Amino acid sequence: MLTGLELALGLLAVFVGAVIMGTVSFGMGLVVAPVLLLFLTPQDSVVIANALISLVLLLVMLQVWRHLPFRRIWGMTLAGVLAVPIGVLTLHAANPTVLRITIAVAILALGILSAFNIRLPLAERRWAGPIVGFLTSLSITTLSIGGPLAAIYVISKDWPREVMRASLAFFFLVSYTAAFLLYSWVGLVDGNTLASIGFLAPGALVGFVVAFWLVRHMNEAVFRYVAIGVIILGSLVLLGRELSKI
Repeated sequence: MLTGLELALGLLAVFVGAVIMGTVSFGMGLVVAPVLLLFLTPQDSVVIANALISLVLLLVMLQVWRHLPFRRIWGMTLAGVLAVPIGVLTLHAANPTVLRITIAVAILALGILSAFNIRLPLAERRWAGPIVGFLTSLSITTLSIGGPLAAIYVISKDWPREVMRASLAFFFLVSYTAAFLLYSWVGLVDGNTLASIGFLAPGALVGFVVAFWLVRHMNEAVFRYVAIGVIILGSLVLLGRELSKI
C-alpha cells in the first residue's frame, strides 16, 4: 500500500496523467505506470494504473458519449476484448524489456509520420481497426501502455476532435474494464490494491476537472498536435527508460 512520499508522488503522477487522458483520451499509463513501478510490483502497478485510467475514461465517456461512432469502431473494440484474456493470462510470458522497446520504437515512428501528416495506407483497410484494437488491448493489459497505437489509427481518420475522444474513450474503457474483471478472477486484486486505488483516485478526479477546462479552450488543430506530442514524448520516455536498463 502506498503511504507518505510514495503516495504523494503517486498522486502527482495520477493528476498529470489524468489531465492528459481527460484531454486526448489516452496517455495516462505512460505517466502513471513508470512512477508506480518505483514502489510496487509490476503486477500491482499495472492493475492500479488500469483501474485509475478506467475511472477517468468513464468520466470522459459521460462527457462525449453523444459523439461515439459505434459502427466505425465496433470491430476494433471487439478485437480488443478478445485480446484481454491473452494479455492477462500471459503477463510474464514475454520479455518485458524487449516488448516495451519494440512498442516504443513502433509508436515513435508512427507518431513522427503523423506529425508530418503522412498518411498510413493500412489505416484505410477494413481489417486495420481490429488488428490495431487487438494489439493495443494486448499491450495495455500486460504493460499498461500501448494506447498511442490506437490513437495513431484514430488520428489518421481525420475525425472531429470529439469523435476521436469518444472513440478512444469507449475502446479503452471496454478493454480496461474487461481486464480488471480478469485481474480479479486470477487473484491480482486484493485489499491493498483496492486501498491504493482509493487513495490515488482523488488525483484522477482533480486531473479530469483540469482537463475538462483545457479541452474547452482547444481547437481541432491544437488537439491533434497535443495528441501527437503526447505520443512522441511518451514513446521517447519509454524507449529511454528501457535502453538505460540494458
